[in-house]
Amino acid sequence: MTMWAPDLAARPGPRYRALVDALSEEVADGRLPEGTRLPPQRDLAYRLGVTVGTVSRAYALAAERGLVTGEVGRGTFVRRPTPTGRTNPVSDGSGGPIKLTVNAPPDAGYGALIAERLAEMAAHPGAIADVWAYTPKQGFAEHRAAAARWIAGVGVDAAPERTIITGGAHQAIVVAFAAFARPGDTVLAEALTYAGICHVAERCGVRLHGLALDDEGALPDALDAAARTAGARLLIVNPTVHNPTTATMSLARREAIVALARRHDLIVVEDDVYGRLPAERPPPIAALAPERTVYIGSAAKSVAPGLRLGVVHGPDALFERVANAQHDLFLTCPPLMAELFTRLVADGTAERLAARQRQEAAVRQRIAGEVFGARAYRAQPTSYHLWLPLPPPWRATEFIETVSERGVAIDPATAFAVERAHAPHAVRVSLSAAADHDRLRRGLHVLATSLDATPARRREVI
Repeated sequence: MTMWAPDLAARPGPRYRALVDALSEEVADGRLPEGTRLPPQRDLAYRLGVTVGTVSRAYALAAERGLVTGEVGRGTFVRRPTPTGRTNPVSDGSGGPIKLTVNAPPDAGYGALIAERLAEMAAHPGAIADVWAYTPKQGFAEHRAAAARWIAGVGVDAAPERTIITGGAHQAIVVAFAAFARPGDTVLAEALTYAGICHVAERCGVRLHGLALDDEGALPDALDAAARTAGARLLIVNPTVHNPTTATMSLARREAIVALARRHDLIVVEDDVYGRLPAERPPPIAALAPERTVYIGSAAKSVAPGLRLGVVHGPDALFERVANAQHDLFLTCPPLMAELFTRLVADGTAERLAARQRQEAAVRQRIAGEVFGARAYRAQPTSYHLWLPLPPPWRATEFIETVSERGVAIDPATAFAVERAHAPHAVRVSLSAAADHDRLRRGLHVLATSLDATPARRREVI
């Protein structure tokens, strides 16, 4: 085993990414040859002065990039990267570590159906000649109409003239921050939130103020207090199948949040990327407070992960700022992707694929219920992930290291925490990430049996 411990001081960005970058460079130049066993996560974390969760995320990302492989009971080893450098973090059928880390739709047949639409487009190039030219500032009208129709399916009264398409929901979040927040501003968000929001805020020089959560999501009292003291004008919230806790706000909770947003004159950014997963759900906040809500939907989370397409809708008073920010940063969504999406919506394929994803998510949740039995966890019947609070004496870092050594990767609460020091001892488990039901079941069995075990005694520090 190597005593590898790279110097990360001069490397920018999150520490886990800096660690992977250092690993990649040393593998490429031969300083870490194929077969080298890397240090255990706890040892490397101690040497680098970072958390075990940081090293765990780095090792998981390195495995996704094909830099390392984990062997159950033996450790993590350097591997020779594939010639193309491509890996598939969702479809991990190679027999390597079971990565339950990526929240993306499993392939429920989207490949073949989307290929058919691409073949139709290729067979009639004259019909799509416009997509090879620069598009209008806000995109083509027919593409925006399809996007408005898509989000109308979850209850948004969407007008095409106040709808734009972005290169995914993550890009839409960047646009929202650019439109409504300046460096130094405070933005309100759930205390546990999509990790990308934390990264975007850091890049934009914006401070996040985390709101306390319960089983329904953000607490109204926490929002009221923060709005009074933090000087924020922007709230970003994920009210349906919350990432990472799976919480879904009741109608009463949504109405309470809306009332406070109006009282404190807050702009609300509603992250509704999982909005099509529940068979039934309360109306979106955009339907309850249309005058102040910028709604974000997604095709990647409900149709196919490679369909990088987000939908943004807002009221007249806010839409121009959103559209200008989108144009200033990204010009427009790639029109070829928007054309493909428009066709999938027009002939009902997108809706059929979303229904398949919902059905597959339900199957995987039933598998989780069978494996975990009476063990406590939080989920929704059709969510891609579950939230696993760890019973004492387990701590998140110890649990992640334990299951990693048994060949399973999961994400700690710290990955989603606005204030990492206050993150609970819990983990997010992505059920959609496993390549098939057998691998999912085996991965969950590792988690369940580990929960029942006693954490290994820590080495004494003298």
